[in-house]
Amino acid sequence: MENDQEELKEMRNRAADKEAVLSVPLSLDDEEDLNNKEYRAPNLVKRILSLFTNIRPGSDLTRLQLPPLFNIPKSQLQCYGELAYSNNNDLLRKCATGIEEINSALERFLCVVAWSISTVRPLAFGVTPFNPILGETHHVSNANLNVLLEQVSHHPPVSALHATDRTQNIETIWCHYVIPTFHGTYVEGKVHGSKVLKLLNNSETYVMNSPNLVMRLFPVPGVESLGNVIIRCRETGLEAELKYKGSAFFGRRSSMHRAIEGRIYRSSSMKTLYEIAGHWDKTVTAKDPMNGKLRIIYNAKEAIAGLKTPVVKNPKGLWASESAVVWGEVNKGIMSKNWDKAREAKSLIEEQERKLVKIRASSDNTWVPKHFTLSYSKETGWDCSPIQRWVPPAPIVVPP
Repeated sequence: MENDQEELKEMRNRAADKEAVLSVPLSLDDEEDLNNKEYRAPNLVKRILSLFTNIRPGSDLTRLQLPPLFNIPKSQLQCYGELAYSNNNDLLRKCATGIEEINSALERFLCVVAWSISTVRPLAFGVTPFNPILGETHHVSNANLNVLLEQVSHHPPVSALHATDRTQNIETIWCHYVIPTFHGTYVEGKVHGSKVLKLLNNSETYVMNSPNLVMRLFPVPGVESLGNVIIRCRETGLEAELKYKGSAFFGRRSSMHRAIEGRIYRSSSMKTLYEIAGHWDKTVTAKDPMNGKLRIIYNAKEAIAGLKTPVVKNPKGLWASESAVVWGEVNKGIMSKNWDKAREAKSLIEEQERKLVKIRASSDNTWVPKHFTLSYSKETGWDCSPIQRWVPPAPIVVPP
């Protein structure tokens, strides 16, 4: 027992000495994104197909370990956090004020719909983030928005996010877990959990889900966001249903590629107030069915093109559990295309995690999240609640 604790302490000390390595956020153009183009290995499509040679259709891929050749230099926890803090036109602030500063319940709801759409980002075929380790954290500030994430479960992989803006009195809490399954010609990642957005000045709470991810292997490789998203605000009685559509199964991209359609309505009467249409990687419009007036509520190029890479403002404030620290050496190897270095660093992290599992098992020490409480029910699934009322400023910041 004493030797186990000493080994655990030594592992933590080694982690504390690592350097934080950050990479450019996932942005709008996946073909041009550094994460998806310059970091990927050659002959990637052939390598991807070889991975599934001995995997049966219907298999759960949650525990599948990928070599760094298939990774971008960041963990899934960071990618998840970027959806909240990487945005060019402050859509979250507009949720509290309404479009064009018209502060009505319907205007705020339109902004929430736009913000929800902005949390969907293009992904490239064949590359994926690292699976976060248990207890991994990611803490970043963008102006007055402070964002904190923690990996609160490893099997299943559950990520929790808490973001607050005290100047606008905004809070958002997410609980997110993806279960990927192999279906022969494609891999479907079912996204479970919910996003909760609270506009505290207006005493409004919005609850929404996320579209699923589908990686098609044949006939044309690609990744798409598909499925239905429901957004509800009980206080105002407003709801939205959005459908994320994809290209036809055969052939190349069609007009349906990254298309979105839906409506905003009152739950009491089911009366449609706005018809939603467009492409989530271009523009999305809201049409008033009464007068036919059309307005753009979301412009992807303005919101998520050319995003800035976060920087370390306070190195002493970094935790050893910070994603950019945990995966720092692996990131260096991928960014320099030194695959041997990346593989060695990743193997070390995975071996350390296996040791930690054994240490906890031998000491009957149940791991508990530091920043969230975690609960589960058969009816609602996993739920994450932040321990702190407000997220403090982070040592990593998004440049102005």
